[in-house]
Amino acid sequence: MKKRNLGSSDLKVSQLGLGCMAMSEFYGPSDQKECVEVLHRALELGINFFDTADAYGSGRNEELLRQAFESSSEEIVVATKFGIVRDSDGGISGRNGKPEYVKEACDASLKRLGKETIDLYYLHRVDPEVPIEETVGAMGDLVKAGKVRYIGLSEVDGDTLRKAHQEYSITALQNEFSVWSREPEIDTLPVCRELNIGLVAYSPLGRGFLAGAFSERNDLAKDDRRLNLPRFEKDALERNNKFIETLKEIASGKSATPAQICLAYLFQQGGDIFPIPGTRKISRLEENFAAFNVKLSEEELRLINDRLPIGSTIGTRY
Repeated sequence: MKKRNLGSSDLKVSQLGLGCMAMSEFYGPSDQKECVEVLHRALELGINFFDTADAYGSGRNEELLRQAFESSSEEIVVATKFGIVRDSDGGISGRNGKPEYVKEACDASLKRLGKETIDLYYLHRVDPEVPIEETVGAMGDLVKAGKVRYIGLSEVDGDTLRKAHQEYSITALQNEFSVWSREPEIDTLPVCRELNIGLVAYSPLGRGFLAGAFSERNDLAKDDRRLNLPRFEKDALERNNKFIETLKEIASGKSATPAQICLAYLFQQGGDIFPIPGTRKISRLEENFAAFNVKLSEEELRLINDRLPIGSTIGTRY
């Protein structure tokens, strides 16, 4: 798989990464042995960019990556995040971007990952009580200390990204970006390109919905987090079927799948966009990988723009 520089850094990452969140939490039960097999298969395919966070499974996801890769000789780029705080019961207790917490969280992640240096360290969500410059300044100190190679942000707007970048060089911005979450095309992608910051697209398959993984709420486990998101309420889900219908129409003419159309759309927006779809199945991983062979025509891109314009999704993301 072709590797590209992430932003202005010297990190060479596969343009398709792997989001690891669901391997530990949020989307129902998972088989850890199978998840490790998925991680190993990703490496075999040439995927070297793996995304985790200290909030995923309250640290268990970082430990899973250590378990999977501790004997690997492959060059692996691990991105992790901090800033969302979990309590002892597993609930989310808030956000923390205080400089002293930045260093504390980093040390804890390094221990769980079994690494001396984190390749890419994101602020998961901005702490509204702490100026972004203070948090990013502390993250920059981690780079100077050799604990982190590069830093990034997640889910910030263009103005916040500019302020942060003035404080310390931002390598990557992680935002939700897919055919039903195209808002980055308006606000953050232009700023990323101006500042030479890579855009890492999480949930590029609409949390599985755009891949056709399910069509009704009853298809999801009772503890699945998606049941609590506005886009997955019964009425919204039914009205959002227009996305699946359009993707299936395009896919049927190309011997492709809806998931591959979603990823092909992002790939064709530019080589500075790095989708990180998550999966716990080798078959889905291989399906996503094969999206590199799918090319959308100008007519198909126009069809997506006409039928699925920005802002046409029913329900907010959170």
